[in-house]
Order: sequence, then structure tokens, then C-alpha cells
Amino acid sequence: MNKISFEGGIHPPEKKELSENESIFDFPLQPVIAIPLLQHLGAPAKPLVQKGDLVKKGQLLGEAQGFISANIHSSACGKVKDIDYINHPVTGRGLAVIIETDKENSTLDESVKPVENPDKLSPQDIADIAKKSGIVGMGGATFPTHVKLIPPKDKYYEWLILNGAECEPYLTADYRLMLEQPEKILLGAKLMMKSCKAKKTYIAIESNKPEAIKEWTKICEKEDWIEVKVMKTKYPQGAEKQLINAITGREVPSGGLPVDVNVLVQNVGTAAALYDAVYNGMPLVTRVTTVTGAVVKRANLNVPIGTFVSDIIKFLGGYNGEPGKLILGGPMMGINQRTDEIPILKGSSGILVLNKSEAKKKTETNCIRCSKCVSACPMGLMPFELAQRTKIGDIETAKKIGAMDCIECGSCSFVCPAGIDLVHLIRLAKNTIIAQKKRGA
Repeated sequence: MNKISFEGGIHPPEKKELSENESIFDFPLQPVIAIPLLQHLGAPAKPLVQKGDLVKKGQLLGEAQGFISANIHSSACGKVKDIDYINHPVTGRGLAVIIETDKENSTLDESVKPVENPDKLSPQDIADIAKKSGIVGMGGATFPTHVKLIPPKDKYYEWLILNGAECEPYLTADYRLMLEQPEKILLGAKLMMKSCKAKKTYIAIESNKPEAIKEWTKICEKEDWIEVKVMKTKYPQGAEKQLINAITGREVPSGGLPVDVNVLVQNVGTAAALYDAVYNGMPLVTRVTTVTGAVVKRANLNVPIGTFVSDIIKFLGGYNGEPGKLILGGPMMGINQRTDEIPILKGSSGILVLNKSEAKKKTETNCIRCSKCVSACPMGLMPFELAQRTKIGDIETAKKIGAMDCIECGSCSFVCPAGIDLVHLIRLAKNTIIAQKKRGA
């Protein structure tokens, strides 16, 4: 088996065995859910309902605002209890539509209708359906899909890469989706390919998923437009720029986008969501997420958007011992949470609970300039130098030596023997540079 990869990267403990054999099941609807109006990159959606309104499953609750934004739909029937600020897993606090759900949950909104003849859809029709259905990147980036599908006028796509690498330790949601719902992913990818006008599609799968590779090799033997690419198991193999470089040999330029090298990357979950929107008429109202780590029962769940993490943990038997850290996403790029009273969003790929000993932070000492962070950085940067410049407030130099090229994968912090949270310091530099740009400094 020919495995391909990129320069740099690390090999953290995979821990996928904890949940990789757990089949996906539909998580039961809870009495109360809260659906945030910001679940994507860009502007929050504008609420279209009021307190006391009755809503149906699939109904538009919030309308996208501006070019980079996404519609928000109801994942259940019920009554709007309130529209208020709640704990938000990404922004800390955010406006949400809080719904008391109907136990039957059987009434679909009138807009939920499958397309009669999907083969007759034009490229723009497909992008419009993605926009109407509120589809965003399901790998965690949550960039509105319709914006990526149609390239700018002076650009074009040559290849579509379906990202099934799932390189974050612990997470197995994409793996189970590739095994259990390949038809949805395949037809969703075909729609994407038609919309973006790419000539060829590759599905990228890491070598630690042999069952998925076997299944998809069999599928691709019957199709001439799609091919499996087996990737070496290495973090961050699933990062967009690393995936493009490994498969095509092309390098996304500093400050550039994948379209600059004629490639579109989409997560396998995003392809499945597009299938649902076209073939079932259902907007993005559920997502598959992994629940793993220090919980009584580990699982891969298809969860209604807006379900509280606390309800999921309780349903699965609770925490296994005293939790040390709760992360939404994986351990490398996921976001630490201060409470489990937070809702599942479109980009929530996992709920990871670490126990006290796993969550213990290394004691930080002085940098010894061993350069392990340089060897690990998949972007070819010097993380120790960037961190040092940030510490002394020399943001201008940090900018000159590539701070904005950092993809915040955390590989540098993982290998640092001095226990320095390098990625945190580089993130600070990036935020400062962005703030300066906004102020026109």
C-alpha cells in the first residue's frame, strides 16, 4: 500500500480504539434544546422567530447575514421558549433560540422536500441548495460550503479532495460515517464535483482505518471519477494545506487559499449533509459526533443540533470519575470548556473528557532551543522564535517570520520538552496582528 504524507508532524497516542467500533445511533430528542445563531465562520444569522412561536423540524430559524454566513434551522418541532444568550462553546456567550420540544417531533416544515431530479441540477443550483440548507464545513472549520463550491471568476478547480483523514486523536465520527453511510458520501461528493467543476475527486483516508480503506477501494473500483488516497497516520494529516500538498504536490501560498492551487477540500460529513439536503430536502439539523474519554459509555451519535452536552453525558451514564478537562473536538485543536451546559453545534465533531491525571499540565521551564518544535511544525515555521517574539511584544518580527501562516495544530506545544504552550503564544501574536489590521495600524 503506497502511503503519502507531508513534511513535519507528530505521532500522538491515537486512542481511537475507545470508540471506533461503536456504531452510529440517533440520540433521542431532549425536552429542551438551544440552537445558537452563530455556528459558522462569519456573521451570526438574524432570528426570524419570536418567543412563543410554534416551530417545525427543518424550519428556518435564523437567516444568513452577508456573504460569509449561514442559515440556521430547527432540529425539532416545539415551542420557542425564549431567545436569549447562553453558554457558547466557541465564543463563550451567544444568542440562541431555546425550544421546548414536542415529544412526537413528527411535523416537518413545508420547505423540507427532496429535489425531484438531482441529475438535472446545475452547478449553481447545487451551491444554492447548500446555501439554503445552512451547510458548513463539518470537519470543524464551519466555513459556509456554498461560498467554497463556486470559485471566484478568475479561478477554477481541478481536484476535489474529500477529507476522511480524521487525524485528531480519539475522534471516530468520520470513520463510522465512511463505513456506515458510504452511499450518502459518494452521492454528496458527486454533487460537489458537479458544482465546483473539478475533473477528479480523491478521498483521503489515514492508514489507521483499514476497514474504511477496504470499503472505499471497493466502491471506487466501480467509479472512474473518484479514487482512494491512503495517507500515513500522522498528525495533522487532515489539515487542508497538508492534505493538498501530500496528494497534489502543490503548496498553498502564504496568505492564499486552496483555490489558488485549483483544489477544493471538503469533509466527508459535509458531503453527507449535501446529500441529505438534495435527496431528502433536509437542511443541516443533525451531526455525527464522538463521545469518548472518561465517560461511562463511549459512543458515536447522530445528535440534533442544539442538544446540551450535559444531557448527552447523562444519557451515556455520566462521567467516569472526576473529569479533569472537557473538550469540544479533539485534544489537539478542540476547545476547552468550563461547563457542560453548552449546545452541540454544526462543527462539534466530538466530546472528549480527560480525567485529572490526563489533564495535568506540564510544568513550564525555559526554552532550551532543542528545535523539536521546528521539526514538528508542518508549516516549516520556527515556533520557539515566534513564541519568544510574542513574549517580548515584538509582534512586527513575529509577523515577518510567518506568524499568520501558523495553522494552530498544536504540534509544537505537544513536543516541547520545556512544557511551553507555544501555540497559545503564536495565537496571541496572530490575534494582535489581526486587531492591528482592523484598526488600520
